[in-house]
Amino acid sequence: MNLFKLPEFLPNEELSEVLLEGPEILIERIISTGQASPEGFWYDQGRDEWVAVLQGRAIIAWEDGRTLCMGPGDAVMIPAHERHRVEWTSRNPACIWLAVHGKLR
Repeated sequence: MNLFKLPEFLPNEELSEVLLEGPEILIERIISTGQASPEGFWYDQGRDEWVAVLQGRAIIAWEDGRTLCMGPGDAVMIPAHERHRVEWTSRNPACIWLAVHGKLR
């Protein structure tokens, strides 16, 4: 698999592909094309998440008011239950994320 190769036809919704999954870990590739979290929605995940932007750009926001603008090569660790959301993702180029979920600290 090539992490940068996009499907010929991208759906209107964000595309998530599981690359590796086990009892304690999930690694996925996420392709965003302008999607953002719904207004008022906050992720509150039960596992830590390390996420990197491989291509494109994105903005992540936290409930406490922090924001992070991300571009190719940028990565961030989001501890379990740290409420956050995706504010914006680029369409062209598509935003390709690599996300690792598990007990990472």
